[in-house]
Formats: sequence, C-alpha cells, structure tokens
Amino acid sequence: MEPDQWLAQYGQKIDQAKQNAAQAETRLGGVGGSATSPDGLITVTVNAAGALENLVIRPGAREMDPERIASAVLAASGEAQRTAAGRVVEIMTEFIGDSPALDFVKAQMPHGYSGDGTDEAEPAPEPQRRDTRPDDDYFTNPPEVMG
Repeated sequence: MEPDQWLAQYGQKIDQAKQNAAQAETRLGGVGGSATSPDGLITVTVNAAGALENLVIRPGAREMDPERIASAVLAASGEAQRTAAGRVVEIMTEFIGDSPALDFVKAQMPHGYSGDGTDEAEPAPEPQRRDTRPDDDYFTNPPEVMG
C-alpha cells in the first residue's frame, strides 16, 4: 500500500470516529431516567450521569415522616439512575460493541444499570394478583397470607 493511500484511509477512519463520537454525545445528552415511589407520592428524574434533575413531592407526602420521605427519594433516585445507566449502556454498546471499553463504562455505574441481571421483578398488575376463584374454593383452600 502506498503511504499516501494509507494516510488517506487513516484520515477517513479518524473522520468516521469523530462523527461517531459526535453522534454518541448527542444521543447521550438526551438520556435520563425517572422513577416514582410505589405510593406515587414522589417522582425523581435524573440525567445520564445520575444527577438529580427534578424532584416532585405530591401533597399526600405531607403526612409522611421526614425519614420516610428521604428513604422514598433515595430509593426512587437509585431506580432512576439504574434506568438512565441502562440507556447509556445500550447507546454505548451500539457505538463500541461488547468490549473492554464497554466493561469500563458498566463498571462506572454506581447503582448498576437496568438489564444487568439484578433488576427487581416488576409486581404483577392488580388484576393478575387478584384471586378470582369462586368463594367456595377460596375458603376451602385459602391463600397463605403469613409466611
């Protein structure tokens, strides 16, 4: 290969890398995560880095003690951070593939990331949790409520 040809190919590779980096930066700029406490009273939104962007505390939280509010905010923040981190991992996987660089990105996620195998199972929607057996069956063989 001629030196000029090699240099031209190398320049094209660098230009492509610059375009990929700019595209990744643009896509990552819009990444964030949001989570709401199970009671629906607290919603937290974070950016791609996991920094708090928005916090909504609904009026029903006025009856909660401060420690419970703080705990709900922290739990929702952790969940929102895992969501945002999961999206970051998805985007970075598209650009750098499964590689040591991606492993490094994953290792920087303090709360892990959604899809890392440690996600809590989503509770079943209310209609699926209801016991719809006839009353005779239900009372003859009641569900175990104490474990």
